[in-house]
Amino acid sequence: MVRKYLSRIYMTIIFIFLYAPIIVLAVFSFNESKSRGNWTGFTLKWYVELFHDIDIRSAFYYTILIAITSAVISTLLGTIAAIGINSMKGKMKSIMLNVNYLPVVNPDIVTGISLMILYISFNIRFGFKTVLISHIVFNTPYVILSILPKLRQLDVHMTEAAMDLGATPIYALRKVILPEIKPGIITGFLMAFTLSVDDFIISYFTKGEGVTNLSIVIYSMARRGVRPTINALSTIMLTVVLLLMILINKRSNGVEKSKKKRKSEVM
Repeated sequence: MVRKYLSRIYMTIIFIFLYAPIIVLAVFSFNESKSRGNWTGFTLKWYVELFHDIDIRSAFYYTILIAITSAVISTLLGTIAAIGINSMKGKMKSIMLNVNYLPVVNPDIVTGISLMILYISFNIRFGFKTVLISHIVFNTPYVILSILPKLRQLDVHMTEAAMDLGATPIYALRKVILPEIKPGIITGFLMAFTLSVDDFIISYFTKGEGVTNLSIVIYSMARRGVRPTINALSTIMLTVVLLLMILINKRSNGVEKSKKKRKSEVM
């Protein structure tokens, strides 16, 4: 019992240490004063000022555009790749899984520098195109990892039965496989979108003139001194990511409950 209570206390201290700075940042984004030490009253002027900043509006536009585009393309590529990897056998499947894990465990700075050198080697002009390709590259492995567990749960005999009854491979893919792995596809899309919005290091090494994202803008603003508008911008980004994570978890829990309900009805 003592160990149990001590572990709870330790976990509580860790979570306070992790989340207290974020809570302070969010609270002081509504502070009327520019001071980060004195609370002088509630205001929304920093949020109003934030949306009047041309640089931030431009960065927000490119952040959302790149995040949505890269998430859609990554989801398409990741779905096709996951189905292909799942259908492999033996050593080849193991090799492909390890190849897919490599970008996930690889440090972002290594990936960013590697992509930068690659673009320079092929004389590719840095800009929107290079950032988009880079985001697709590091998002796709996460999408594959989200879909593979759903494919492993899929009954192979369902696809075979559909094809025995006259369904073409494309029709079986569209009507049998994709509906079964749809939760993994949606989770992969949301994860890719979140990772793209959150990325700083890879975008920093692959961006070009006139193209930037919110993470880089916050870094540039912080170098000149932390302003209340940074607190407001960080709070908005935190809220968006938090809502996406809640949506992912809620969907995953809903899918698990529906599966348990189906099993109980069958039994």
